[in-house]
Amino acid sequence: MSKTILITGSTDGIGQLTAKKLAAEGHTVLLHGRSAEKLSKAERQIEGNTETYVADLTSELDVAGLAEAILAKHERLDVLINNAGVLRMAAPILDSGLDARFVVNTFAPYILTLRLLSIIPKDGRVVNLSSAAQAPVDTQAMLGNRQLDHMGAYAQSKLAITIWTREMAKEMPDGPQLIAVNPGSLLASNMVKGGFGVEGNDLSIGADILCEAALGARFANASGLYFDNDSGQFNEPHAAALDADHSAAVMLAIRKYVSEYL
Repeated sequence: MSKTILITGSTDGIGQLTAKKLAAEGHTVLLHGRSAEKLSKAERQIEGNTETYVADLTSELDVAGLAEAILAKHERLDVLINNAGVLRMAAPILDSGLDARFVVNTFAPYILTLRLLSIIPKDGRVVNLSSAAQAPVDTQAMLGNRQLDHMGAYAQSKLAITIWTREMAKEMPDGPQLIAVNPGSLLASNMVKGGFGVEGNDLSIGADILCEAALGARFANASGLYFDNDSGQFNEPHAAALDADHSAAVMLAIRKYVSEYL
C-alpha cells in the first residue's frame, strides 16, 4: 500500500537517497529543502511520485509555513522523517541569538511534528535523526545565552531531539510511533565531509535504516526507543537522556522557546 512520506533535508545526502528508495517502492514522497533550485534538481533525479516544499529551517516561521502548506494539500501523512541537520557553519549564531544547530536539529523538527500530528495516523511514524554524537544539554546554550563550539552544539542538539522523541512518545502511547535513529557514523554526506574532512561511508547504510524505520516491521512497536545503526540494534541513548531531571529541564527549555510557534 502506497504511503505519503515527508523527508526534511532531502536535496542531498541520506535524505535524498532515502527519498529515491521510497519513491522507487511506489510511495508518494514530499521533498523538502531550503533552495528551490536544489529541490528541482533533486526531484529530477528521483523517479516516482514526488512533491517539493521550500522552507528554511533556521526560521521558525518558515517551519510553520511548511506545515501549513502540507496541511493544505494532504489529509494524511503516514511518515515524517525529520532528517535535516547541520553541524559546522561559518556563522552558526542567528539574528535571534540562538545557535542554528539547536534550531534546525532540535526546535524545527519539534514544531513541525506537533503541527502535523493532526494528519499523522495512529499507526503512522515519526523518525527523528539522532546521532552517535550525544552530550548532556546545556539549556542556557540551547536558549542562546551561552555559545558552544561546533561539535558541542551538534552533540547536544542531537541528545535534545532524542530526549523529546522519548518524552513525546510517553505522552502518546496509542501512537504514532516516535523513534530516534542514529543512521550510522561518518556516512558520506556533505555534512560529514564539511565537518570532518573525510569522504565517509556508504550512504546506503543510513538510507536503508531510515526506510526500515519508516515502514519496517522491526519498528512497528518501537515508540520512544533509540536505534543505533552502528551496532545494528536498539540501544540506550546517552545516560543523560535517561535522567528524569535532565530530560525535564530540556523539555521545559524546548517548550518555552517553541510555544509561540505552535
